[in-house]
Amino acid sequence: MIKTYFRLAYRSLAKNKLFSFINVFGLAIGLTCCLLISMYIYQELSYDAHQKLGDRLYQLGTESTIEGKASRYGRTPATMVPAMQQEFPEIESTARLVNLFQDDKTLLQYQIGNDVKSFYETKGYLADSTFFRLFTYSFKEGNAATALNEPNSVVISDEIAHKIFGNEPALNKTLHINSNTNGEYDFKVTGVFTPAKTPSHIDARFIMSMKGGDVAQWVSGMTDMVNNNMFFSYLLLKPGADAKKLEAKFAAFIQKHAGDDLKGSGRSRKQYLTPVRAIHLYANDEGNVTPGGSLSYLYILLSIAFVTLLIACVNFMNLSTARSSKRALEIGVRKVLGAEKKALIKQFLCEAVLLSLLAFIIAVAGSFLLLPLFENVSGKTFAFSLNQYAGLLGGFLLVTIAAGFIAGLYPAFYLSAFRPVTVLKGRFSNSLAAISFRKVLVVFQFVISVALIVASASINNQMRFLRNQDLGFIKDQQVIIPLRTTTAKNIYASLKDELANAAAVDKVGASIYYPGITNTTDWLLYKQGSTAAQNKDVFINFVDDSYLQTLGITPIAGRLFSKQFPADTNNRIILNEQAVKTFGFANANDAVGKNIVGEFGGQQNLFNIVGVVKDFHFKDLHTGIESYGFFLNSRPSYDYLIAHVQVGNIKTALSSMAAIWSKLNPNEPFEYSFLDQDFERNYAAEDRLAAIIRYFTIVAIFISCLGLFGLTTFTIEQRTKEMGIRKVLGASNVGIVSLLSKDFLKLVFISFFIASPVAWYFINRWLEGFAYRAPFTIWIILSAWATAFLIAFLTISIQAIKVAISNPVKNLRTE
Repeated sequence: MIKTYFRLAYRSLAKNKLFSFINVFGLAIGLTCCLLISMYIYQELSYDAHQKLGDRLYQLGTESTIEGKASRYGRTPATMVPAMQQEFPEIESTARLVNLFQDDKTLLQYQIGNDVKSFYETKGYLADSTFFRLFTYSFKEGNAATALNEPNSVVISDEIAHKIFGNEPALNKTLHINSNTNGEYDFKVTGVFTPAKTPSHIDARFIMSMKGGDVAQWVSGMTDMVNNNMFFSYLLLKPGADAKKLEAKFAAFIQKHAGDDLKGSGRSRKQYLTPVRAIHLYANDEGNVTPGGSLSYLYILLSIAFVTLLIACVNFMNLSTARSSKRALEIGVRKVLGAEKKALIKQFLCEAVLLSLLAFIIAVAGSFLLLPLFENVSGKTFAFSLNQYAGLLGGFLLVTIAAGFIAGLYPAFYLSAFRPVTVLKGRFSNSLAAISFRKVLVVFQFVISVALIVASASINNQMRFLRNQDLGFIKDQQVIIPLRTTTAKNIYASLKDELANAAAVDKVGASIYYPGITNTTDWLLYKQGSTAAQNKDVFINFVDDSYLQTLGITPIAGRLFSKQFPADTNNRIILNEQAVKTFGFANANDAVGKNIVGEFGGQQNLFNIVGVVKDFHFKDLHTGIESYGFFLNSRPSYDYLIAHVQVGNIKTALSSMAAIWSKLNPNEPFEYSFLDQDFERNYAAEDRLAAIIRYFTIVAIFISCLGLFGLTTFTIEQRTKEMGIRKVLGASNVGIVSLLSKDFLKLVFISFFIASPVAWYFINRWLEGFAYRAPFTIWIILSAWATAFLIAFLTISIQAIKVAISNPVKNLRTE
C-alpha cells in the first residue's frame, strides 16, 4: 500500500511540473540554509567537547569591583592557583596559561648551517608543565605528559612542524623564538600535536614552557594576589568534588591572602569557576583566551534557520491548497469509487514526505557546494567528517521528514474533506476559509522578509556609523611595523630616522601599544592628596617623543612629548580628558602641573602631569572611552613603529620602507599592517553577523517570492477567461495588471505594519551592545518596506503583464 501511495505521489508531482519544481526548489533552499546554520550552531556548541577530563576541569575567573563598577575576566595573578592547590584538598592539579599578549605575530627561526629560516607565527602561549596532563591533545611526536617539564621547551602544531622542518622529525630540534612578551631565547621542540576535530577555546599553534624566558623571571618576582592578572588558570578537581561547594570557599581564601591589599587599593574581588566546556558560550568574560561565542547571535541564527524553513513550508501549504480545484475532480472520483478519507490523507501526506525527501537530497548536495562560501562568510572552518556530522545529518533528515509531514497536514485534511457530489457537479470553488488562510500565510512570509530587511539595513547602518565615527586620532594612511626581535628593537633609532626621511613618509613614531589592539598595561593611580583607597584604573602606554604627533592626538592643555623636553622620561605623564575627570580635576588646565600617585612595592611614585589630550578611542566602540596615560619611554625599546604616509603614495612608501628594513635588518622579513584595518578587526563578529543576515535575507525574500510567483501563476490561470472578457470590453493593460496585483500587494502592505515594531524591538536590543550607536530612523523601516513592496510587485507583474498583453480570443477559448 505504501508503495502505491508513493507511486501515485510521484505521478501527481510529475504531472504538475511547475508547482512541483517551486515546492521542491523552495523547500530545498530552506533546508540548505537550515543545514548550514545547524552546522555553525553545532560547532559553536561542541567547543572543548573532546577534553577527556572536561567534566572535572574548570577555569578560575575573577570579578573585580572598583568604585562600584564590576568587571569579569578569565584571568588571575600567578600565585593564586598554586596557593589554592595547597589549601583546598578538592583540587587534584592546576595549570596556568598565558598568551603572548604583546605579540601580534611571533618570529620563529631555525638555523641550518649558516642559513636562517624565519617564519612568523600567531597564537603562541606559555604554559605550566602540567598543561598537557589536563588538556587533551593528540601528539604525533613526543610525550604529552612530560613535554613541558624542562625549561625552554616548546610544543608545536604539525602544520608549523611541516612548514619549518618539512618531512623530517621535529623532535629535539632547536627553534629561536623572538617574542615581545617573553624575550628572545632558544627552545627545544619536545612535542608535535595535531589539532582536534572539535574546536577549543584555546586556539594554540605553539606552546612554550613557562619555565623559560622573561615571563619565568616575572613569575618568580610575583608575590601578591592582587596585581598582574594575566594568567589563565585551570583547576582539575578530584573525582566527586563539588565545584559549587569549592567556589563558596573562595571568599574566605581571598580575604585571608589578599583582603588587606584589596582594601588598601580600593578594590574588592571574588573568584568563580567556569566548566571548560562552557567557556566559549557561557563564560561572559572580558579578554578570555579567545573571544567567546555569543548566545544571542546563536539565537538570531537559529531564528533565521527556523523562519527560512518555515517560509518554505508555508509555500508548500499555500500552493497545495491553491491547487485544490485542480484536484477536486480526482478526489471526487476516488471517493465515489470507495476511497476512504483516511486513505486520501495518507496519499497527500506521502506526497508531502516524498517532496521533502527530494528537497533533502538537493539540500545536502547544495550545502556541500556552498560550504566554502559559508565558511568565508561565517569565519568558521568546518572540518567535515562523517562520524562527526552523522548524528547531525540523521537528525536533520528526521527534521526534514517532520517538516514535510507538518507542512502536508493542512492540505491533506483540507483536500480529503471535499464532498464528491459537489465536486462532480462542477460546483466546487475554493472556500473563503482556504483563501483567507492563504492570505495569512502570504502576510506571514512577508512579515519575516520585511523584518530581515530591516535587520540587515540596521546592522549595515551601524557598521557604517562605526567606520565613519571620529576616533580622536588619524587612523588612515598609518603603516604599523612590528619590532619583535632584539635586533629590530636595537635599530629603532636608525630605522626611525631613515623612515622619516623616506619618500612619501610624513611622520614616524613608536610605542608599546597602538589603538585597536589589546592594551594589557593598566595601573591603579590616585590624585596627590588622596589615598590609595581612591585609586583609579588608568590604561598606560609607553611612547617616543613623536608618537602622539604621528597619530594626530590633539593636546587641549599643557604640551606633548618632544625632543625639546628629554627630561620627560623622569616620571612625566600625559593624560586624556576622561582621566582628568576621573581624578576629579576641575578642568584640563587645572590638571597640568599637578601630580598623581602610584604605589608599587610599598613605595609612592609621583607622576607629574605635563599635558592633557583630547579623548580618543583606544578600544573599539563597543565600550566607552576610559582613562588613559602616556609615558615617555625611558629606554628606547618599543614593540611597534608607526609611519604616517602621504595620501596616494602608499606603494612608494612601502617600497622605501622595505628597502630600509632590508638594509638595517637583513635576516628578518619585512612585515607591516595598516592601522585602520587592524582597528576594524574588532568588529569581525558584527561583520560576520551582518553578512550572514544579508545573505539569508536574500534567501528568505527569494523563497517568499517563489511562493508568491507560484500562487500568482495559479490565480491568474483561474482568472484567464475573466481577463479575456475584461479586455474585450475595453480594459487597458495597466488596468488588468493593477487588478491582478492589488490583492497581493495589499498583503505586503499589511505585513509592513506587523514587521516594523518587531524589527524595531530586536534591533534596539542588539544596539545596546555598543556604547556608540547610529540612530534607528524611520527611513530604515520605510526603505525596507519599499524594497519588499517593489520585489513583490515585480514578482506578481511577471505573470500579470503576460496575461494583460495576451490575445483575448485565445484566453476566451480556454476551458
